[in-house]
Amino acid sequence: MNQTSEQGDFTPEPNKPISLFTITAVAYTLFAVGYLTAGVFGFATIAAVILMYIKRSDVAGTYYAIHFDWLMQTFFWSLLWLAISFIATYILIGWLGVIATIAWVSYRLLLGSIALYERRPPR
Repeated sequence: MNQTSEQGDFTPEPNKPISLFTITAVAYTLFAVGYLTAGVFGFATIAAVILMYIKRSDVAGTYYAIHFDWLMQTFFWSLLWLAISFIATYILIGWLGVIATIAWVSYRLLLGSIALYERRPPR
């Protein structure tokens, strides 16, 4: 029986790999979604980190690898500083650390995204 119907042809497209630019842009987007929702969609940031670990070998030797490193460093350093800041909230100075961490992560996400769309490494 023919695979065409009234809705059209259902033959699959040939395998077309997703570009490294798209993968990196998705990682930035997932990270930002988790971050901007104040953890409500925190799984998105975790998904970005998992995506970057899965695709790390694909981007090796390209400037996308620098973007992956940039995002992973941002993730792990922000976890450290947020943990220290939340502990320090018991003595009422931790909120300054939380605000500083939020500003720093925002800066790095914005700087990295701009660099990605300009097709250059961040920094």
